[in-house]
Amino acid sequence: MAKRSAPEVNAGSMADIAFLLLIFFLVTTTIETDSGLNRKLPPMEDQVDQPIIREKNIFTVLVSKNDQLLVEEELTDIADLRTLAIAFLDNGGGVGDEACDYCQGERDESSSDNPDKAIISLKNDRETSYKVYIAVQNELVAAYNDLRNREFERLFPSLGMNFVTAQKQYNDPRTNADTVEELKPKIAQVKAMFPQKLSEAESNKSK
Repeated sequence: MAKRSAPEVNAGSMADIAFLLLIFFLVTTTIETDSGLNRKLPPMEDQVDQPIIREKNIFTVLVSKNDQLLVEEELTDIADLRTLAIAFLDNGGGVGDEACDYCQGERDESSSDNPDKAIISLKNDRETSYKVYIAVQNELVAAYNDLRNREFERLFPSLGMNFVTAQKQYNDPRTNADTVEELKPKIAQVKAMFPQKLSEAESNKSK
């Protein structure tokens, strides 16, 4: 009896199949990336003359390479940073067109005129620890949020929420469209009252 020959397998299309599978996985696979700090940069504007900023409207915060915190050139504990930032932002020392009718600060003429003029300048050393850097960032952002919470609750008491809660609800994709439309102008109004002007200067080079 004649011996049967084994049927040959045509492997000519295997390379094409493997190539298609590779493309499929490349297209459908998601790669996680670090989100970093949530900071929205202002749009680029063509300006002939740079605006003049009064020194009293700048609140300087410096973090040294030894994680020491200097606020307005004075050694400060990080636990006091938020209170100092709030006092600066809410000072309302301006008069006339620069007056702030909702500010509850001391209205010191040597401090900020109004929240729109107030700028917090943050500068750190390249050897500053990441933990302290983030802690300082959190305290400064919390100062803005505390003031925004106060004004949101004052202006819209019927909502029964503060600014931070309202913003979380606004950004939540599960929130219905009617609620989003209701919250949008209210959030924008409070943001305009205390705009977050947090400027980060270039890090110092340690010697």
